[in-house]
Formats: sequence, C-alpha cells, structure tokens
Amino acid sequence: MDIKNNILETIGNTPLIRLNKVTRNFPCTVAAKVDYFNPGNSIKDRMALKMVEIAEKEGKLKPGGTIIEGTSGNTGMGLALAAVVKGYKCIFVTTDKQSKEKADILKAVGAEVIVCPTNVAPEDPRSYYSVAARLAKEVPNSYHMNQYDNLANRLAHYETTGPEIWKQTDGKITHLVCTAGTGGTITGAAMYLKEKNPNIQVWAIDVYGSLLTKYFRTGEIDMGEVHPYISEGFGEDFVPKNYEMRVIDHFEQVTDKDGAVMARRLAKEEGLFCGYSAGSCLQGLMQLKDRLKKDDLVVCILHDHGSRYVGKIYNDQWMMERGFLDVKTFKDIVSSRAHNRLISVEPANTVAETVELMKKYDIEHLPVIKDGEQVGSISENGLFNKVFSNPEIKHAAVAEVMEVSLPIVAFDTPIERISSLITRENGAVLSKDEAGNYHIVTKYDIIQSLTK
Repeated sequence: MDIKNNILETIGNTPLIRLNKVTRNFPCTVAAKVDYFNPGNSIKDRMALKMVEIAEKEGKLKPGGTIIEGTSGNTGMGLALAAVVKGYKCIFVTTDKQSKEKADILKAVGAEVIVCPTNVAPEDPRSYYSVAARLAKEVPNSYHMNQYDNLANRLAHYETTGPEIWKQTDGKITHLVCTAGTGGTITGAAMYLKEKNPNIQVWAIDVYGSLLTKYFRTGEIDMGEVHPYISEGFGEDFVPKNYEMRVIDHFEQVTDKDGAVMARRLAKEEGLFCGYSAGSCLQGLMQLKDRLKKDDLVVCILHDHGSRYVGKIYNDQWMMERGFLDVKTFKDIVSSRAHNRLISVEPANTVAETVELMKKYDIEHLPVIKDGEQVGSISENGLFNKVFSNPEIKHAAVAEVMEVSLPIVAFDTPIERISSLITRENGAVLSKDEAGNYHIVTKYDIIQSLTK
C-alpha cells in the first residue's frame, strides 16, 4: 500500500507541464514546473521543511518551541504545516501589501499573524524583518527561521527542485526561468543544474522597484532603485545571503501590470490558476523570447496557487482601480459614438411623436424623462404590439403605454456587466456622466464596440 505517514511526505515531485497557448509564438518548447501541487500550494513547502529539519538537527528548534518568521505568506504556510505535524507553535510577521487570503490561510492552520507596514526600510523597527528579529529575542524557546539568509533555503532546491527538473527533462533543459525573491529557489536549482550542464542559462525575473537587478549588473546596492511595488512574492530591497549571483546569467524586470495580466492569461489559456509571481515569470520570458532557438527547452517555475490572490489580480475591480485591466466601459462606448445627445421623450408626448423620433434616428429604445429623471421607457417591440392590437393608440400619451424604466449603471461600468443587464425586457442601459447628463447604451452599441 502507498499510504503517506503525514502531509509532509507529499512535498515535492510536482509536475512539469507543457505550455501551449500562451507561448504559441515561441520558437521552442516551454514547460512549467507547477509547484502549487505541493500540499501548502507553493514551492516554499520545500525550503520550509528543510529549514525546520536542519534547525532541529542543530538544536536551534526544541520540542514545544515557537517558529518565528517574516513571510509574504507562502513560506509561512510551509512552516505551519511542519509545525502542525511536529508540534510547534508559529508566529508569522507579514506586510500590509500581501493579500488578505494569505493571512487568513495562515490563521486557519493555527498561526499567529502580525501585519507590518510595507513602505519602510528593512532596518526600520516597524519593518517585518525587524519585528521578526525582535520577537525571536523576546519569545521564550523560539527560533527565527530567516529564510532570506538561512542557506537551508537554497539547499532544499539544490536537493529537490533542481534534480526533479533534470530528471523530468531527461537532462535536455537549456533555460531555467524563475522570479527572484529570497534567492533560494533560483540559486539552489541553478547550482544543481549548472553542475550537470554549465551551459544551461538561468534567467531571474525581477520587478521594478527592487534593487536586485542593478546589484546583479553592477554589484552596487543602490537604494535609489527601491520604490513601492504591488507585485507579491519576489523582488527585494536588500540582497539576501541565499544568492550566489555567479549561477545566474541574466536579470529581467517586469511591471506590476504585466505580471498581473499574464497571470490571468495563464488561467484562461492554460488552465493554470497561479499566483502573481507565475504571471511575472512568464512575462519576463516573453520579453526575452527573441533570445531563444528552435531546439531550446525552457523550464519556468510557477511558485504558487491563484487562490492566494482572488481578492487582487483575479478581481476585476481591483485590477481596474490600478489601471491593470484594459476593459471597455459605458463611458468608452459613449465617447466613441458620432452622436452623444440622448434622444428621449416626455410622458406627455404622443405615441405618434415617439414613433417619428424612432424612425428619424433609427433607434429601438427611448427613455421617458420627466424633470430630468427617468420615469419609464419605450421600446419598438412594445409599441408594435400595442399599435397592432389598437391602431388608435397612436394618439395616446406616452405615459399610458410606457414600459418599466431602463437599468441605470455607473459611468465606468465594464461592458461585461452592461451586457448582463440587457435582456429581452431591457434592451438598453442608462448612465449619467460627470455633468449629470443621461446617456444610453444598447445591445448594438456593445456589439459594435467589441468588433472594432
């Protein structure tokens, strides 16, 4: 029988999956090492367990002790799983830019979570680095794992991630592409793979706002490079000791927006529901694809699962607020039309007058406006049925035959939302602009906007 003794025995041996659609214009094969198949849904399970095992072996982590760590979320999850099995307590310190889901998940597995401000220097006593170090001194029988400078981090990937990739590609890998954060994953895997074949190219993907890229290129720690960024799980404002820059061949930076958009593409086009760093990893590779040749075999590491980011990169509103989602809105449709003036009728207008307006402007739906506000609507189909059954109704006032009011939405409502409101009963949608003027969008407006 194949029965695991505990959850920790399921860490590692994650699949390598060929990418087909996102990389269809590439000259070579691109495969993803999908590490959200680990039990904690991220590649950090590997190094978290290794750090605990070595700390136990060295006597730094004692029975009943407390694990303390500064984490963006994923390392904390791996450490929490080890703590559950091995009987430790956990206190994790994170930053306020990390998704709420990450903190909630850590709490679900029994950890205490402390949130610190993001935009402070590492040495600031409020930073999550400083708070974690302070707690390790104050909490009895505790140990600060310090994934940034703990070389067990890169050792885990030297012993597991690198060998798995080598075996899964039959030693034919030519490029390893990975986002760069603590340095453990990219350095450990690269050290193993370069021992097997020193010609393998290792490309690190960084984010604008991190100092790692400039440090790689110049050896200079330039704090002028550091500025706030939204991307999660990679990029640094200092150089962790896990880095061995000699095994990395190139650093490439990507924007917050491009990484987020690419993560969504991975989900929609490949069925890989991944985190922020995965999208950034693929985006970085996109920017470098002209360097690839037909016989190359590229392996990209996809670190974690998209469930950590459902309130952020997989949330349309969050994406739009940051200008990351290029979606057409009610305002875009109105702005693109040749005429912007709303054609409407008042309750006192006659049906005959209304029909003439519809014919003149070739429109099917009219709002009924009284004192600047909508009180009902008129549709071509509705009028046809009424006039067909009673031709004399053409002399009646609109108030006698009008239908229910059209739905009213915000001026920046996305097309997807507008289209869901247009039904057989509601053939159009209204909105007010910044000046308080009504505008109308019909199903034909939406069709035209999507086919331009």
